Amino acid sequence: METSLRYAGDSKSLRFHAKEKFPIDTKTFLQVHGELDTNVGAPSYCSAIIRHFYPELSASLGVGLQYDKHERLRYTVRGKKAFPITSNGLLSVVIKGRCDADKEFRERKGRGAAELSWSVLNFQKNQDVRFKIGYEMLEKVPYLQIRENNWTLNANIDGKWNVRFDL
Repeated sequence: METSLRYAGDSKSLRFHAKEKFPIDTKTFLQVHGELDTNVGAPSYCSAIIRHFYPELSASLGVGLQYDKHERLRYTVRGKKAFPITSNGLLSVVIKGRCDADKEFRERKGRGAAELSWSVLNFQKNQDVRFKIGYEMLEKVPYLQIRENNWTLNANIDGKWNVRFDL
């Protein structure tokens, strides 16, 4: 099980996140994850998604359900495709998108992004770093991510940010 502590500048509360992947076959698994908001002592999010990987295409597709703290059940579809720039795959362009719909399929919300991802192995001894610079196409917002071993910082040009520590 993958677990992390998460904090966002706009929420002012620490959240405990857990994720588990259950294999269905060699390229497909059920991904279940949830989040506990420590400020209110209640779950703030949970989801179950079946994800299938297409390694020959450097792509993935996921379909599932999610439930958030506003007591809304939503359907979700997401996809991601990487275009390696270098032969070792450490520098790539990633295109990703998702669409969430309410249980009656009336209210839909889409997201799409393009990002440049650069992984630096052994940046320093036993320290890997990944830099991502992206653009959220529908909201027209540039963003960045810096990940160092267990720490991740996400920020966008609108001043929104969050930090994650993987346990």
